[in-house]
Amino acid sequence: MAEGILLIVSGPSGVGKGTVCRHLMATRETVKLSVSTTTRPPRPAEKEGIDYHFTSAPVFKKMIEEGAFLEWAVVHDHFYGTGLSAVQRSLSSGEVLILEIDVQGAVQVMEKLPEAVSIFMAPPSLEALEARISGRGTESIEKIHRRLKTARREMESFYLYDYIIVNDKVEKAAGLIGSVIDAEKCRVSRGVRPPGWGGEKK
Repeated sequence: MAEGILLIVSGPSGVGKGTVCRHLMATRETVKLSVSTTTRPPRPAEKEGIDYHFTSAPVFKKMIEEGAFLEWAVVHDHFYGTGLSAVQRSLSSGEVLILEIDVQGAVQVMEKLPEAVSIFMAPPSLEALEARISGRGTESIEKIHRRLKTARREMESFYLYDYIIVNDKVEKAAGLIGSVIDAEKCRVSRGVRPPGWGGEKK
């Protein structure tokens, strides 16, 4: 699974991971987003197979038993997971594949695949994060407080990642992720060689 680049984009709920990743993909056709599987209900405008693969808890648990996930976690009472076979296919074809996942899942992937490139996306401030979560208008005050409590705990894990990017402006954050991708493509450890030198990665 070393041909492509596996890019973990992680951070607390409400930080804007999805928005930034969509902006990045709109400007870079070669960057793909892994579609996670979840047991939570779809939000308005979310589509099956594009935003998530939506399923039931019994089906998800069976997939865990079958080893179908690269990583999985329980977040706010719902299961989330990344399908292993889809990741393998994407990386074997040389794609840049983004895993937009929570901190629990990111740690699992980093342990299994240390060659993965990890980015922690942080909000400009906790106040800004609270405003984003509250602005969704889809959750109760109790759930918002629980998300903020989880976010504070997740923010303490930033040191586990290769890079940290503050999402104060979507365009800027997406541009910085693009710069990370460009730099990673030049790594000698990925088998990059000067043209004509021989020993190029096959």
